[in-house]
Amino acid sequence: MKRAVAQLFGLCYISFATFLMLFSERLSPMVHESVKQHHARISAEIRRHNRLYYQLDRPEISDAEYDRLFRELQGLETKHPELASADSPVRQVGAPPAGKFSPVRHAVPMLSLRNARDLAEFREFDKSLRQTFLAGVDLLEYACEMKLDGVAVELSYEHGHLVRASTRGDGSVGEDITDNIRTLTGIPHQLKDYPPLLDVRGEVFIDLDDFQRLNRRQQEAGEKTFANPRNAAAGSLRQLDAAVTASRSLRMYCYGVGRGEGLDLPTQLAILKQLQDYGLPVNLTGTSLCLGPDQVAECFNHLLAQRETLGYEIDGMVVKVNDLELQQELGELNRRPRWAIALKFPPRQATTRVESVVLQVGRTGAITPVAHLEPVNISGVTVSRASLHNWDEIARLGLLSGDSVIVERAGDVIPDIVKVLHQRRSGAEQQIPFPEWCPECEAPVSKEENEVVPRCTNSSCPARTIERLKHFVSRGAMNIDGLGEKQLRQLNDLGKVHDCADLYQLGQPDLFAMERMGETLAGKLLQSIADSRTRPLSRLIFALGIRHVGEQTAKLLARSFANLEALAQAEPEELKQLHEIGDKVAESLCDFFRDPLQIDLLQRLRENGVDPQSEAVATQGGPLSGKSVVITGTLQRWSRREAEQRVEHLGGRCASSVSKKTAMVIAGDNAGSKLDKARALGIEILDEQRFAELVEGAQP
Repeated sequence: MKRAVAQLFGLCYISFATFLMLFSERLSPMVHESVKQHHARISAEIRRHNRLYYQLDRPEISDAEYDRLFRELQGLETKHPELASADSPVRQVGAPPAGKFSPVRHAVPMLSLRNARDLAEFREFDKSLRQTFLAGVDLLEYACEMKLDGVAVELSYEHGHLVRASTRGDGSVGEDITDNIRTLTGIPHQLKDYPPLLDVRGEVFIDLDDFQRLNRRQQEAGEKTFANPRNAAAGSLRQLDAAVTASRSLRMYCYGVGRGEGLDLPTQLAILKQLQDYGLPVNLTGTSLCLGPDQVAECFNHLLAQRETLGYEIDGMVVKVNDLELQQELGELNRRPRWAIALKFPPRQATTRVESVVLQVGRTGAITPVAHLEPVNISGVTVSRASLHNWDEIARLGLLSGDSVIVERAGDVIPDIVKVLHQRRSGAEQQIPFPEWCPECEAPVSKEENEVVPRCTNSSCPARTIERLKHFVSRGAMNIDGLGEKQLRQLNDLGKVHDCADLYQLGQPDLFAMERMGETLAGKLLQSIADSRTRPLSRLIFALGIRHVGEQTAKLLARSFANLEALAQAEPEELKQLHEIGDKVAESLCDFFRDPLQIDLLQRLRENGVDPQSEAVATQGGPLSGKSVVITGTLQRWSRREAEQRVEHLGGRCASSVSKKTAMVIAGDNAGSKLDKARALGIEILDEQRFAELVEGAQP
């Protein structure tokens, strides 16, 4: 009996096991299909974000959120290796070129770095290198460098001459941005000393102050603003007109080498020092040599503490094995070097709620929405406002007043809303209506067809008045120290100052009517106002706040006209003869100087002693008077800046690119595509000797 029961139990067990095996075989493909679909969804999402980030310079998510998606995909492919195809985003770098520029194939691929979210992950990286690949090594020597939040580029030099510049692209093929890179101050067109062939890698970025100025110009011009400094650098580099790039104040730091014929250097730090000796910009002050993970941790914490004091954005620290032979030995995996890692800073983001949206009016009438937030702490700073830029941005985000949002803070720049958490909506959220009336003076609002910003139509709007005064007295304009927004509002409320000309009629009794104004402070303020009468013409032109006229355009105009009256009388066609003046700027200038209110303002400024003369008065009638001149190649006798000063002394204006408006090209050694274009257009070309003769012939 027991035996029969045992046999029956055994048969049941076998049958149950067989059932489980068959069921699991049927279930397994179902689970696997779900994983495949999830993998495909994440892959497609990452490819979409790569295109937005690298090709369109229009990211929709933060770096931290992108890293989370990327790590999720890595985890799936580690657990299910059969999903890891050759075209997986895990094995790709960046994105293919967008097609705006000619493709450039990198002789040595430009790899991307894996990321470590914290010091614990870096210690795992260090442990893996030592135990898996470098058995017996107790402490590795690392070169630690600032991780700039910019755009990776490659500069190719042949016999010391810059022949090509390209973006990273997908790591193998990038875009030719040579003409744009040549406009960057600090990048030599000819190296001091050089190997026969050198491909230099570096990061192009924009300082935070220049980023803020750029966004103010974009906003006042009714053009799209940039979400962050990295976007601004990328968008500026990928302009079809090099003159636009030249106006954006980009910088570059070099950090490595692709090809380097004849280079035989032992370490990463030696490479950086050699690049500096060649005359290339290198951030050696932001680089440290560390022995082992403990020293790396100290360096990382020190850099994190410095982050807010820098004039540009960094988002972490790059840690590289310093020994170049070890780098070669370690090699790469999935198009990422095994010998380097990016140790990322904590994300400067937080979740909060939009309490309301307030409309601000700028000096040109531009109306900008600003989100007022529930206060939240981000990297030690309490944030209560965030920029929304315009209603196109509100629509892109799908933002409603009352929404929960993710806010990102970049340096001293006003924070941005990077994502709306739609799933948290309660139903009480409200639409953010497009304004029909000015929020300050209730005048009608207009919006031009090609602009994204609505504008107040009332030139006497109180908000516009204060913003115009703030701009006029600012450091880059007339630089009247001691007159801030608070003082200007008081003077306006007291009826003492309605426009910038009124500033020059202020006396001590007017200032004593202000709060907390004593004799000493009033004296300093009146002296600062008096000193501003002698500012250069370019500063006054910029201070007037003429739409589409920034600091660089103001300098160009000041070199081209003897005084403000001559500029005011210029016709549109005369203005458009200037190399960097197009239809939009010429129209804006003429509209400004034909406006009866502005004519009266300029007359009152002259009556109060504000009538500066051109910085180039002495050059009127010179041999290059009124001519647009392009300098290309390497000059032996002068630096580029010295040559430009001589052109200006002769009455000419230096431009960064060759066009039909160019009157002359001065060609030094190894002149490239600009010389070819000048020949094709039949433009007069001077070599250095003939230019020197022109300079010497003009001397008294």
